[in-house]
Amino acid sequence: MTTARANAISAINNYRANGQAWNFRETPTSEIFGSNVFGDTAMKDRLPKSVYKAMQATIKQGKPLDPNIADAVALAMKDWAIEKGATHYAHVFYPLTGITAEKHDSFLTPTGDGHAVCEFSGKELIQGEPDASSFPSGGLRATFEARGYTAWDPTSP
Repeated sequence: MTTARANAISAINNYRANGQAWNFRETPTSEIFGSNVFGDTAMKDRLPKSVYKAMQATIKQGKPLDPNIADAVALAMKDWAIEKGATHYAHVFYPLTGITAEKHDSFLTPTGDGHAVCEFSGKELIQGEPDASSFPSGGLRATFEARGYTAWDPTSP
């Protein structure tokens, strides 16, 4: 057996989840629910006041999302998520097949010198481009034609 294979098997056998284990007898589920949502409390704590007000106008009054605040929201959201241990994010979408789907992306961007930086822009927050080519379409469609876009709905928790 090669060293790489032996190391991979060893890593799998010795894997231990590093996530927080919840003791549901000590912590009620109602306290845990929504704890990983970038909601009103997180926005109020992390966004500049003017950006927070603009977000609230979109969420509560249905005003159009101001694209000029997207970078500030994305930065606050990325920092909040990384503090909670996130390395990736997902755009959840609902294709016309009647099932849900997710497109996962990473905050990490390789720098080319063997390192990586964490990035997340307003453009990435507002609109994503899911690769729907693996979804059953019922037809013979070329995969390059399987395009779609996701748009962030700031009114949805």
